[in-house]
Amino acid sequence: MRHRKRGRHLGRNASHRKALIRNMACALIAHERIVTTVPKAKELRPFVERLITLAKRNTLHSRRLIIARLGGKKEVPLPPDDKGQERDPVRVVAKLFDELAPRYKDRPGGYTRILKQHKRRLGDAGPTALIELLKEGEEKRSKPRKEGRKKPKQPRIIADTQTSTAESAASPPASSESTESAQQQGIPSEEKQS
Repeated sequence: MRHRKRGRHLGRNASHRKALIRNMACALIAHERIVTTVPKAKELRPFVERLITLAKRNTLHSRRLIIARLGGKKEVPLPPDDKGQERDPVRVVAKLFDELAPRYKDRPGGYTRILKQHKRRLGDAGPTALIELLKEGEEKRSKPRKEGRKKPKQPRIIADTQTSTAESAASPPASSESTESAQQQGIPSEEKQS
């Protein structure tokens, strides 16, 4: 039994795992989309969503909590743009409070999306996924629900035993049409048995 053993170990010890999640969270907030393995993406999602929910409070206490969870004020360097000019590094905490919290102010959670990719990772061929932050006003597409074949429930009828025995005694014998259909299905009729 795996009681109280929540979460994935990701092949790392506790401090390495914590550093991995912090760095991936900073990269996701800075770039708004990263490619990683499926288990890492599934571990990253609740961590980032809690950070965004804290940022929506917009208090000094929530700012200090986010800095503590990210391990200090982080800056993520960005690659040069298309023209080759250097870009300023992204201050993660500032972006959380200035851009992401207002973007999701009316949304009650579910700020990220995980899209599994068909490409496997080089080296160990691990399954990869794209984890991204939703855009302004964008909705998550839910999987279509399969319509199961459910029979409608018939109401249970509880009849008196006296009326049911009286009705069965007064009922006429089976019609010829029902006996013909029974013979076609291979069911012996009552007349032949007597």
